[in-house]
Amino acid sequence: MDRRQFLSSTGAAALASIAPRAVAQVAGDDDARLSASFAAIFERVLDMSPMLVTSLGLDKGARAEAKQQLDDNSKSGMMKQLRMTQAAIKELEAFQSASLSDAQRLNLDVILYSLGQQTVAPAQFGLNSVQRPYRIFQQGGSYFRTPDFLNTAHTINDVADCEAYVARLDALAGNLRTDTALQRDEAARGYLAPGWSLELTLGQLRKLRGQPAADSSMVQSLVKRAAAKDIGGDWQSRASTLVEKAIYPALDQQIAAIEALKGRTAEGDGVWRTPRGDEIYAAALKQATTTDLSAEQIHAMGIEQVADISGQLDTILKGAGYTEGSVGERLAALNTEPSQLYADSADGRAALLAQLNRDLDAMKAKLPQAFATIPDTKLDIRAVPVEIQDGASNGYYNRAALDGSRPAIYFINLKDVGDWPKYGLPALTYHEGVPGHHLQISTAQTAGDIPMLRKIAFMSAYSEGWALYAEQLADELGGYATPLDRAGYLQSFLFRAARLAVDTGIHAKKWSREQATDYMVEKTGFARPRCQREVERYCTQPGQATSYKVGHGVWTRSRAAAQAELGDAFDLKQFHAILEEGAMPLSMLEKRVAARARMVKG
Repeated sequence: MDRRQFLSSTGAAALASIAPRAVAQVAGDDDARLSASFAAIFERVLDMSPMLVTSLGLDKGARAEAKQQLDDNSKSGMMKQLRMTQAAIKELEAFQSASLSDAQRLNLDVILYSLGQQTVAPAQFGLNSVQRPYRIFQQGGSYFRTPDFLNTAHTINDVADCEAYVARLDALAGNLRTDTALQRDEAARGYLAPGWSLELTLGQLRKLRGQPAADSSMVQSLVKRAAAKDIGGDWQSRASTLVEKAIYPALDQQIAAIEALKGRTAEGDGVWRTPRGDEIYAAALKQATTTDLSAEQIHAMGIEQVADISGQLDTILKGAGYTEGSVGERLAALNTEPSQLYADSADGRAALLAQLNRDLDAMKAKLPQAFATIPDTKLDIRAVPVEIQDGASNGYYNRAALDGSRPAIYFINLKDVGDWPKYGLPALTYHEGVPGHHLQISTAQTAGDIPMLRKIAFMSAYSEGWALYAEQLADELGGYATPLDRAGYLQSFLFRAARLAVDTGIHAKKWSREQATDYMVEKTGFARPRCQREVERYCTQPGQATSYKVGHGVWTRSRAAAQAELGDAFDLKQFHAILEEGAMPLSMLEKRVAARARMVKG
């Protein structure tokens, strides 16, 4: 993509002098050496994660063997990853005194920050992640991740792909056994999910285990896709045998282990219940928000925003004839209006997915009003697989392969269509699709001059903050056709604001799962089962839920500051071109936006 496509004439020459993709800038020797280090470190990252290789669509050519492998989920694998990351940090820190262009200085700062955060959990706590501190839970573990990965990321185009799929099925059995052994070890150290989480996990394990092997989704994913491509071979028999003889015994072992462990888990629902839980939560908040905001500050922010957004909704709901009860009670009543609900049937789910696609297409047509560069990366909208829908999030996004061999996917959990009244669906599509995650991540992936280490980086506060900003931008672009659609958008904001209070309530104020669910139902009006699934996610993934509104606040504040600085010279398309600089911590984002505005102003 040529930068001339997205730099407006006003201040373009000045902006080009600081933009990371400045083609006129001639890199010096230090820039070139740093680029070589970035490239070498990226290759080492790929060496450590064959599943990432597949997710990026790079499992071909010299890396074709990766398609037969799964990631090493052992303790030694974690420590090997830590040593590699620490070595990369040391290598890159040598460039801090080098003579670098502004673009490379930004790349260096962002990558060092990202790599540093990756070391926190294993180096300080002996865990894989501070935001996912439990080995096995209702949204974590090989049992949860790998079947979905095989179905959505592992492409089937020829016999070699089918053979690789079978090899990965064999590897899954080993990863399941490793998870089981490590969960026993981590439980002995005090890191075990709450009891209700383990019960949900057992339900999902049994559902996965309970299918006849030949009918298993793991088998049928291969069989059906091979048949669709007319690839000959006895895939049904071979995959079924592996599932029956290797995977199911490993699942039986895991089920027995979780059953034995669940009575030993500590009381309570927050990470405070684990050893050094308060430290883990502080690290999780820092990682999720890329700020130094305390739990108390974030909690107060949530309470304030819930009150403000509720006031805006009060006006809209009264205008629509909903006048009785609190805002939450009125939203709850709207959620059960027959006219707002799809049928709880296969046809109803198909109709819901069809409407999501219409909303997506309609917004795509509006994007040129606000963006000069729009990636053409394909996006599919799919229901969450039934095997994992009990514990899965309500909606989430999977990036596309870099080479376009596999589309991006926006998943929606359709376990209960009553969770999805029609007026709230447009905001979800703008969040997960365009102009939200899909546009932002695809823009970074297709931006030519950003190091691959940055193209694949995910910083929750930046990306989730952008996705909420995208819901707001959709309002400016006319994406909400009726006042109730706009109420759905504000309800989405209310939901994310309530998360600030709920996440900090659970992990810093020792709220129970029930107390947190009560609060969310009361404030947002969403159905209790939906709220409870969300709260259960926050309990087992501390900090992540705070990233949305913290990030949104920085995106909106940065845009307002640029508009104030530039006045009539402010160009919305030019502001959005910062997406081509890739994800970065929020403090760096604010500085970059301010620098771009100053240079345009001259």
